[in-house]
Amino acid sequence: MLEELKKLDLREVKKDLIRGYNECLGRGLSETAKWLSELRISLSSIQVNPSEVEAEPAVPAEEIDFYDLARTLLELREYDRCAHFISSSEHPKLVFLRNWAQFLASEKRHIDNMTEASASSQHSPCLQELRDLLSSLNLLINGTGSILGSKSSAQSRDGYLLYLHGIVLKKLKVRQQAVESLVKAINISPLNWGAWLELSQLVTDRCMLSNLKLPNHWIKYFFIGHMYLELQMNEEALEIYMFLKESGFEKCSYLNAQIALAYHNKRDVEIAVEMFRKLLDYDPYRLENMDTYSNLLYVKEMRAELAHLAHSVSEVDKYRAETCVVIGNFYSLRNEHSKAVQSFQRALRLKPNFLSAWTLMGHEFMELKNINAAMKSYRQAIEVNWLDYRAWYGLGQTYEILKMPQFSQYHYKKAQALRPNDSRMLIALGEANEKVEKFKDAMKCYYKARNVGDIERTALLKLAKLHDTMGHKDNAAELYLEYAAESQRMLSIEGNGGMAGGSDRVELARAYKYLANHFLIQGDIEQACMYCNKCLEFEETKEEGKALLRSIAEKRQKEETANMLIDMPVTEESTPADGQTVSIHSAVPVRLQMSGLSSLESPNVSVQSNVATPGPADVTNRSDMSLTDSDDTPMVLSP
Repeated sequence: MLEELKKLDLREVKKDLIRGYNECLGRGLSETAKWLSELRISLSSIQVNPSEVEAEPAVPAEEIDFYDLARTLLELREYDRCAHFISSSEHPKLVFLRNWAQFLASEKRHIDNMTEASASSQHSPCLQELRDLLSSLNLLINGTGSILGSKSSAQSRDGYLLYLHGIVLKKLKVRQQAVESLVKAINISPLNWGAWLELSQLVTDRCMLSNLKLPNHWIKYFFIGHMYLELQMNEEALEIYMFLKESGFEKCSYLNAQIALAYHNKRDVEIAVEMFRKLLDYDPYRLENMDTYSNLLYVKEMRAELAHLAHSVSEVDKYRAETCVVIGNFYSLRNEHSKAVQSFQRALRLKPNFLSAWTLMGHEFMELKNINAAMKSYRQAIEVNWLDYRAWYGLGQTYEILKMPQFSQYHYKKAQALRPNDSRMLIALGEANEKVEKFKDAMKCYYKARNVGDIERTALLKLAKLHDTMGHKDNAAELYLEYAAESQRMLSIEGNGGMAGGSDRVELARAYKYLANHFLIQGDIEQACMYCNKCLEFEETKEEGKALLRSIAEKRQKEETANMLIDMPVTEESTPADGQTVSIHSAVPVRLQMSGLSSLESPNVSVQSNVATPGPADVTNRSDMSLTDSDDTPMVLSP
């Protein structure tokens, strides 16, 4: 693909941009015209004579007055008047303007009548208007209307009318036909960037993308880069965008914003923030993508910069959806979640299909413990863009809170499929698999999270606990050892404040306690003692550590006593001066006699005494001691 980009003729590209700008502006497609103009700025050093640009057929003189009026009314958002004055026109450009105005009028009424409760309603009164418009477009596109006549060749079709047809089908959720109409529109009028964007919202995976029959046009590579970002193929997107930038589009604000988004998706937050700063320096009044920039500042907890950004965008245009989202993030960072929700709702009133606002509003409802509203917001975000992994992940969290693990696992799986190399998605899916007792699947998730880069440093801990649950004690101990070593390494890097509190410290203390118990059971007293001493460093495990140390001390004492007795030499009987026979017990220290260990056997040794036979109290600790009935018979310790 990059080899084809090397063949770009920038002069021809500039001609295409001028032609596309004239076509889109003449049809009231202002957003596409603006995008094409931004690209033209990058090629300002290339001079093109306007006479060299191919122009489309002009509007007939008898209809030029109606055309000019219609365009003016469209810019002033008087859509119904615009459609009324050109209702009988048959020129292709005016036919498109009429149907485009009717579509925009329907959308405007839908927004004006929309409430929070009916935001995602499938029974909106405006749906009938869309169905009527679709019927009218079908008549035109199928050849029975005036715009196509009896001609059936692709060149006779109006790509812009097919674009509108695809949008209406998409609104009515007829996805497959919408894709077909948009692909046809792109092949006829490839410079209509709006058609590419509408198509991007219908592509679900890389396989579908590769099967689209797209024109071999230079603008296709902007679309491929955009789709790679949507599909989280960030490295591939960066490769395309960097090459386009080096090919002559280095001053394009759109291209620089897309590169910043790629770094944002890769979680290279520092680079992404720096890219947005440079973009604002070059184009300080640009509001597109400022919602993403505010998300980055929110994640970094850069309160001063986020406050400055909110103030700046408010001065540019306080009634833009992007501005409302920036303000909402500012309130959220200040823990004013109710005000944040109000800002996101205001953004959705201005732009009902604003994906970022739906997702962020779901997050805020979660903070407010309004699970039902959060679920509605996340579902609506998925309706807007099926590829939004954050909405799938948010729904998984809501079902987890509602203790519905199977539903939670389903949504986490969707999120992980969209972000296959994101350890957060893998950890969440692994936990959900554990709850539905799919332990092997959970283990796979944790190992993969470990391999792709454990962002939150929890994969090892999850693996250790899972192995312990499954009875793999040795494996669990090895993983706990690795976790403890990593935690100590992070402490040394970050200082004592790195894990000074919170769950990390608690988990490390529990890991030490587990290792102390494990080594104690295994009989490795030295290792057990070392980890018991580490337990004493944490308030959470101090008492358990003391108890384990007492157990170790008792065990050591018994081992030392047994070793002393084993090593002690056995001596023959010795007779003192008075002629008494002395028992071997006199050779055993009093401390050991008191501990009940003085009655240990000494093989082949008999002890005689002329004194009376000891009573029962002297032999209670000997189960194998035999006594005779005669008082004159000496006491004998059996071997």
